[in-house]
Amino acid sequence: MFENGSIRIKTKPFYTVKALDVSIPKGRMIAVTGVSGSGKTSLVIECLVPALQAVIQGTKLPEHVDSIEAKGIQSVKVIDSKPIGANVRSTVATYDGVFDDLRKLFARTADAKAKGLTAGDFSYNTGKLRCPVCDGTGIITMDVQFLPDVDTICPSCGGSRYGKDAYDILWKSKEKDSVSVSLPGLLKLTVEEAAGILHEETKIAKQLKILQDLGVCYLTLGEATPALSGGEAPRLKLAYEMETPQQGSVFVFDEPTIGLHPQDVKKLVLIFDHLIQLGATVIVIEHDLELVTNCDYIIDMGPWGGTEGG
Repeated sequence: MFENGSIRIKTKPFYTVKALDVSIPKGRMIAVTGVSGSGKTSLVIECLVPALQAVIQGTKLPEHVDSIEAKGIQSVKVIDSKPIGANVRSTVATYDGVFDDLRKLFARTADAKAKGLTAGDFSYNTGKLRCPVCDGTGIITMDVQFLPDVDTICPSCGGSRYGKDAYDILWKSKEKDSVSVSLPGLLKLTVEEAAGILHEETKIAKQLKILQDLGVCYLTLGEATPALSGGEAPRLKLAYEMETPQQGSVFVFDEPTIGLHPQDVKKLVLIFDHLIQLGATVIVIEHDLELVTNCDYIIDMGPWGGTEGG
């Protein structure tokens, strides 16, 4: 279990947590379990994470941590269910990074070349093709006196973020039954629908496949990330991590199964397995037995909560 090494942390009494000496195997999936109030979050989020950050940054350990041994750990990433920012310009496509490649794809089309358009012109933030009424946000904000601002869908673009000229630039597939689609039309499609159309484009297809593997294939590419649920946001946050080496990385998940269907929990297990294959250490604070029984190692806090826990 510990053949890849370990992370060892010693704590002082902290909230309900007693003075602990905990060893965590590296390169494994670890569940931190226990009843509510037993000290799971205190141990992981308030002791382990800041202690690892202090070691990585070469700063002083938190007062409630006596010592930590974390040889080879280079980063710690907390993946939570908090919304992905509040920027209405952030979409599933931009957050995943596939949007840059989509803009380049459309800039290579005959329609774009005939009009002298570049990849930058397809940006709904600054490009020539963005909707001139809402400036590419897809919404109009109305200032209502003495009341909170009211957001309404842009009457000009219908929320697509693009002006009418963008619909004239079409990408066509090379297949016998050719498919033609505009960029604003593509952004209205789900990840699964877009993957079916763009399977010829190797790099884009690979990025869309990651989103499918993460279990968010039903989201549209143009869906605003602030509107994602607490179960969708953590999975989308992992999109960038799924294809990069993770040696020396620790991923911490705080109850990632909240609100998930049992089938999605199984997909989540596969995602964690993939991170471990990339070299990561995965720590989950969890109650779900399906996920817990798939872990390599369990640290159970308790026996009860409050003063009876820790």
